[in-house]
Amino acid sequence: MKILLIEDQIELSDNITEFLASVGIFCDACTNCFDAQDKLLINSYDSIVLDIMLPDGTGLELIDVIKKNQSKCNILIISAKGSLGDKIEGLELGADDYLTKPFHLAELHARLKALYRRNQLGGSDVLTFNEIQVNPENLQALINQTLLDLTKKEFDLLLFFLTNKDRVLGRQAIVQHLWGDYTDDLANFDFVYQHIKNLRKKICQAGGKDYIETVYGIGYKFNTSPEK
Repeated sequence: MKILLIEDQIELSDNITEFLASVGIFCDACTNCFDAQDKLLINSYDSIVLDIMLPDGTGLELIDVIKKNQSKCNILIISAKGSLGDKIEGLELGADDYLTKPFHLAELHARLKALYRRNQLGGSDVLTFNEIQVNPENLQALINQTLLDLTKKEFDLLLFFLTNKDRVLGRQAIVQHLWGDYTDDLANFDFVYQHIKNLRKKICQAGGKDYIETVYGIGYKFNTSPEK
């Protein structure tokens, strides 16, 4: 799961980011609307954790931007403003859930998992496609009930493909999803090919079909109807 946290309280932002990282969730963070819009245009996320009160505007104004650029993304509003009016406005604008500060980080994690299950996994803890089963909770992937020995990046890559079936994913989009802002330190994206090559090999060795296709000059696609 990849999260964008939009929160201007640095200490709270750091605490959330560190906690989510400890439970295996990648979290980008920013402190204002301007930086948030840049990230939303460049990266793809599974969920947005959005504060209402930001230094250069209101988080509610970002909901429309999120919906236009991240149509499959969940939105969880967090705010010290606990009035019913704020909750209703956020939900009517398209937010999926609302959490009032202060909150326990474990509850935030539980809410994010519930939203992910509902919107990305069809309400199940396990994502299934034909012979493939993926469990994001325990980071396990199976082919015909055979457990795949995947690295963390290979697992994240497989999950990214399965939640974007039949969509062409550019190499930069894949890198941004898996590495976030750290891509600025990378000389090139050639390592994406190696990760995908290893993933395809492991799936096929376990008896699975080769669903991942190269779209030359662009990137890759998980084809749900492969010819072979």
